[in-house]
Amino acid sequence: MSDITIREATIEDTVLIGNFIRALAAYEKLEHEAVATDDDIRDKLFGEKPQAEVIIAEDAGTAVGFALYFHNFSTFLGKQGLYLEDLYVNEVARGKGAGKKMLAHLADVAVSRGCGRMEWWVLDWNTPSIDFYRSLGADAMEDWTVFRLRGDALIKLAAEND
Repeated sequence: MSDITIREATIEDTVLIGNFIRALAAYEKLEHEAVATDDDIRDKLFGEKPQAEVIIAEDAGTAVGFALYFHNFSTFLGKQGLYLEDLYVNEVARGKGAGKKMLAHLADVAVSRGCGRMEWWVLDWNTPSIDFYRSLGADAMEDWTVFRLRGDALIKLAAEND
């Protein structure tokens, strides 16, 4: 796996994380949705109440990818889970093992923290990633549909809370 190493992100990585997020958004054709600022990232990841954790993949000391994750909870299992929000590897570094190494690292985190599962979403058109995840033994949850409330719909529903 070449010289890939994984490390925990620090506050000094704020701009780097922001750059990875914007690169991921461009890859997913979702640039219009990537509105997080470096201040948002710094505050939510390294502030008083961190909301998520980040690991950085490096190849011979150069950052080539990142993964952002946090814990959720399974009522059926009665255990926390590890939810992978984003995983991205720079195009020039793909195929060198950074993605697999980050997923293996996160699987180890999940096991060591007593998580019952690890899960993430992938866009339907992203067949290279889907094939990669299946090669690792991951199952697609094809019986489930993701729902999201945001913007005006979220505000409207919240206003109904008397």
